[in-house]
Amino acid sequence: MAEQPFDLLVIGAGASGASVAYEASRRGLSVALLEGGDISGGTSCRSTKLLHGGVRYLELAFKTLDLAQLKLVREALLERGHWLQQAPFLAHRLELALPTDNVLGQAYYRLGLGLYDALSGRQGIGSSRLLSQAKLQQVMPQLRPCSGAVAYSDGQFNDARLNLLLALTAERAGVVLQNHCRVVGLETTPEGRLCAAVSEDQSGQQRRWAARVIVNATGIHADDIRQMADPAVTPRMLTSRGSHLVVKEQLCPGGLGLLVPSTDDGRVLFMLPFFGRTLVGTTDEACAQQEATTPSESEESYLLAYVKRWFPNASPVSVTSRWAGGRPLLKPAGEGLDSSRVVREHDVETLPCGLVSVMGGKWTTCRPMALDTLSAVEAQLGRPLPAPRALPLQGAASDHAGTVAGLEEQRQQLKEVLPDGQLQDQQIQHLQGNHGLNALSLIASSPASEREPLSDVIPVCLAEVRHAVQHEHARSWEDVLARRCRLAMVDTDEARRLQPLVDQVLDQADGSTAVAAGD
Repeated sequence: MAEQPFDLLVIGAGASGASVAYEASRRGLSVALLEGGDISGGTSCRSTKLLHGGVRYLELAFKTLDLAQLKLVREALLERGHWLQQAPFLAHRLELALPTDNVLGQAYYRLGLGLYDALSGRQGIGSSRLLSQAKLQQVMPQLRPCSGAVAYSDGQFNDARLNLLLALTAERAGVVLQNHCRVVGLETTPEGRLCAAVSEDQSGQQRRWAARVIVNATGIHADDIRQMADPAVTPRMLTSRGSHLVVKEQLCPGGLGLLVPSTDDGRVLFMLPFFGRTLVGTTDEACAQQEATTPSESEESYLLAYVKRWFPNASPVSVTSRWAGGRPLLKPAGEGLDSSRVVREHDVETLPCGLVSVMGGKWTTCRPMALDTLSAVEAQLGRPLPAPRALPLQGAASDHAGTVAGLEEQRQQLKEVLPDGQLQDQQIQHLQGNHGLNALSLIASSPASEREPLSDVIPVCLAEVRHAVQHEHARSWEDVLARRCRLAMVDTDEARRLQPLVDQVLDQADGSTAVAAGD
C-alpha cells in the first residue's frame, strides 16, 4: 500500500513552527512536526521573557516616520493580550519603570507610553503612571538617584514552556511530533515539486516523510532549508545575537522591572525580576549562526557595566547563568544597516518548488506568523481550510476565567499532597506555572518520596523529571533542566548538581524502551 502523505510537514519546533502545527491541527490537517534539536531548544527559549509591543520600536516609528514599525507594535500589543488571556499560568502582567532625570523627560515618556497604552485597545493591561522619586527608591532601593520614573505594563512569560505546550497540545490533537530528528534531505517529483523530507535521528536512523506541503520554520537556519530545496536561492536571513545574564542579587525586589531607556550606543536594556534573581539583557550584535548562542566576553562586560552604573550601591554581583539567542532578522535591502534598527517583521515565502518558509518576526507575534503561513499552505493545497475548532492550551481551561478559578481551587488541593515545608508555596507556584491545571494530576500520580523539592532555587521534584522524560519528549539533562523547567537558565551550577539524577532517570527510560522493543 502506498504511503499516505501528511497534509503538512513542519520543519522546526520553535515558537513559529509549533504555532503553525497547533493552528493547522485546529483546522483538521494531518501534520508532522520535526525538530532537529529539542523543542524550543534554539532562540525560542533564549528570549528576554517579555510579551511586549516594543517600546523601542514605537519610539523608532515616530523618529523615522516608519508605519511598518508602528504596525508591528500594534500587532504585538494585541498578541500580548491574547497570550495573557490564553495562558495565565505561563504569562503575567509585569510593570516596568522607565527612570528619568528631569520633568521634561517624564513628560516625553509619559506621552509615548500613553500612546503605547492606547495602541493596545481593548487588550490593554493597565495604564502607565508616574512614580515619584520616593516611590522609585522604595521599589528599587539600590537604584542610582533619579527624579522619578514612568511605569508601564507589559507581559512576562515562560518562553520555553509556552513553546512546549503549543507543541504538546498539537500532538494531543493528532500531530506527529519528533524532536532530535534532523531533516537531512528533501525529495521532489519529476515536475520539481517538493513531496517529501528525509530525517535522521540521533542513532543515525533515517525516515522518509511524505507531505503535500512542507513548511520551513527553522528561524535563523531558514536559509539552510531554503538552499536544500533550491541551491540557487538568495540568502535572506541576518542573525543578531541577544545576550542575557542572570545575577544572584535581587535588584528589583519590589516586583517592578527596569527599562534603561538609552545606552551609550542607543540601545535599551532590561533588568527584570526573574525567579528571585535579576535578568539583565539584551545586546544586539550581528553574528554568524554558530556564534548565536554564547555571549561574548565583551557583551558580558557591557551588561555588567550597566548594572554597576544603574545600581552603584549594590555589592559586586554574581552571575549564575548566561545565555544568548539568535534573532532571525530579514536581511535589509541595503548593506551595513545596524541590526538594532531592522524591523522585526516577518515574511512568508513560497519557492517555485512549493517550499513555504516563515522568516523573521518575534516571539510575541508567533500566532499571526502561523496564520499567514497557513494562508500560503492553503494556496499550495488548492483548497480552503476548515474553520478552526477550539483547542485550549494543555493545562488551561476553555476560557481565562475558568483557568484562573481552576488554578485557585487546585492550589488548595496541592497543599494537601505536597510536602509541608518552607518551600511549599514556592513549589505550588512552580508546578502551576509549568503545568497549569495539570499540576495536581502529575503530583497525585507520583509516590510521596518523589514530590520532595530537589532544589531551593527552583523546587523541581523527581516526579516532574520523570514526567518530562516520559511525556514531554525530554531526551537529555539540558532538555529537562533548561527547558522543561528553567533551573539551568537561572543557576547553571545548581543544574549541574542535579545532572547525575536526571541522567539516571534518562538511563532508566532508555532501558525500559530497550526491554519493550525486545519483547
